[in-house]
Amino acid sequence: MVHPTIDIISIGEVLIDFIGHELNTSINRTKDYHRFLGGSPTNVAVNASRLGLKAVLVASCGNDGLGEYVIRKLNDNQVTTSQIKKVANVPTSVIFVSKSTNTPDFIAYRQADCQLYEEQLPDQLIANAKIFHTTCFALSKEPARTTILNGAKKAKKFGLQLSIDINYSEQIWPERAIAQQTLKEYLSNDPLVKISEDDCFRLFGEHKSERFIFNYFHELGASTICLTKGKDGVVMSDKKEGLITKKALEIAVIKDTTGAGDAFWTGFLYAQLNQKSWSESLDCAQKLAAIKLQSIGRLPDNTSLSELIK
Repeated sequence: MVHPTIDIISIGEVLIDFIGHELNTSINRTKDYHRFLGGSPTNVAVNASRLGLKAVLVASCGNDGLGEYVIRKLNDNQVTTSQIKKVANVPTSVIFVSKSTNTPDFIAYRQADCQLYEEQLPDQLIANAKIFHTTCFALSKEPARTTILNGAKKAKKFGLQLSIDINYSEQIWPERAIAQQTLKEYLSNDPLVKISEDDCFRLFGEHKSERFIFNYFHELGASTICLTKGKDGVVMSDKKEGLITKKALEIAVIKDTTGAGDAFWTGFLYAQLNQKSWSESLDCAQKLAAIKLQSIGRLPDNTSLSELIK
């Protein structure tokens, strides 16, 4: 019997976030930006590694100075970088982000992040893992889309738990119908689903009720869906357990919302890997998100995150 040694394969975008220095200031008025390692699957891999998990990031960057920065920061955080491809003559992707206590504004300059290929995701790697995680952002462009969808089918066959953050944005993926069809294909593998109210509004082009959202994704094949609602907390719908609702944790000062959803989902996956209940997993997720909301850029250094979220 194979005993997997990889906790999470996180596949998708690695990029540089240039986050504005002035709080709640639009991009057109922001004067200074600070550089951070970014990309939702990247954040999940880094957060997971800092929680003591074995995380492999499958991604692509440019063979340039920013790509060197990406590899260095990932190595500093003990994320396995063997499956990261440095693409020649294609720059590392960057995103400019406003620093905000609400949903931040952003401008994406996408280049190397979508250059994902089958050889970066060999069968042996997938078979040696427990969770296969990706994002809607990562699925939005070829060749990454085909690589991820084929990898997801293999992951399901090998018995992995699949996962997806449906971080849909029409700025990134204007073809909404294609996005919905792609999600239908991925969700047929029964992944754990994380989606926010903002994501839902962008995906459907209008506000939808919780009942509609949960029924829609359940019918596509997802058994468990977490709907994050900002200051209104989170609601999880599981086909067997029904609805679980959690109020938002009180936070005195919110410094930066960028990456909070990734922290939330890492906490949730961490708890699931440790055989926690759905309710305990949501508690863990909210605690890690709260820590991130009080920090600019990555999660704070010199802290035992696994102890803080217990």
